[in-house]
Amino acid sequence: MPYEVQGVIARGKGEPVSLETVVVPDPGPGEAVVNVQACGVCHTDLHYREGGINDDFPFLLGHEAAGIVEAVGQGVDTVAPGDYVILNWRAVCGNCRACLRGRPWYCFNTHNAKQKMTLADGTELSPALGIGAFLEKTLVAAGQCTKVDPAAAPAVAGLLGCGVMAGLGAAINTGGVTRGDSVAVIGCGGVGNAAVLGASLAGARRIIAVDVDDRKLEWAREFGATHTINSRGADPVEGIRELTDGNGADVVIEAVGRPETYKQAFYARDLAGTVVLVGVPTPDMTLELPLLDVFGRGGALKSSWYGDCLPSRDFPMLIDLYLQGRLNLDGFVTETIALGEVEEAFAKMGRGEVLRSVVVL
Repeated sequence: MPYEVQGVIARGKGEPVSLETVVVPDPGPGEAVVNVQACGVCHTDLHYREGGINDDFPFLLGHEAAGIVEAVGQGVDTVAPGDYVILNWRAVCGNCRACLRGRPWYCFNTHNAKQKMTLADGTELSPALGIGAFLEKTLVAAGQCTKVDPAAAPAVAGLLGCGVMAGLGAAINTGGVTRGDSVAVIGCGGVGNAAVLGASLAGARRIIAVDVDDRKLEWAREFGATHTINSRGADPVEGIRELTDGNGADVVIEAVGRPETYKQAFYARDLAGTVVLVGVPTPDMTLELPLLDVFGRGGALKSSWYGDCLPSRDFPMLIDLYLQGRLNLDGFVTETIALGEVEEAFAKMGRGEVLRSVVVL
């Protein structure tokens, strides 16, 4: 029988979210129902509420989650009821040209559950990033469930489902940071500080955190930044160059998603260095750079989507590192909240008061 549970709904652009009854169908072929135990409040959820992704309202928000598989549909053999899983929003197909070339993290045919969750009156919901996890149970494609060690608390484990993985992966996977590198991270919210943590984990010798908020810069130091620059009162390009013997950083990670900060990243890298864009721009933004500078500086300009992660490879490994005390995921959890407090969590996010508010069910 379908499940009736409470979920957080965004009904219209900029409107406060509401807590409403959601009908979750039994899992069909290739699908799973998951009891959500915790879900982080990510900036992407706010983008959905503001109409910054698309206008397919009403949205069922939440996507950065961990929980227990309750039921699976026909043909599912990768997870079973009782499995502890992190949800991911890029279930790889295994058959597209990227997957067949051995690059499944670039999968061009990722998929979600085929059935729709609905409101009590039958109105179909658009789940955020194909998940929709601000509710007690959610329906996903079975490939969106990645089994991990249940010793990791859900409030921590779920963060790998989006923002923390995006930042860690931007440094380790996309940026290829390795021991001895110099790294600069522009923008030190949840994703940026995860990039700082990733650079530290990879053995970078110098990690420069840049932001306009001293509180975020202090958090960056806790995650491994060796130097900080408040760009409200200092030129970050000059500051990064001064801290890298006048050369610029080997890898610069832009975690803001704005043209002006991307230009800072571009000019703050060393010759033949790498720029990684992990901040999400809005559709109206454009970038203008002298083509001669792009040619003359060499190196690589990359974008990082979900940290170029492969959940089946990366999630279990990172959870193991966390359980060994080698990966500070606890530092991202600023507070735990109830489902009915998501709107206030958005306000705290806007004021820069939290790295992550996490809904615990």
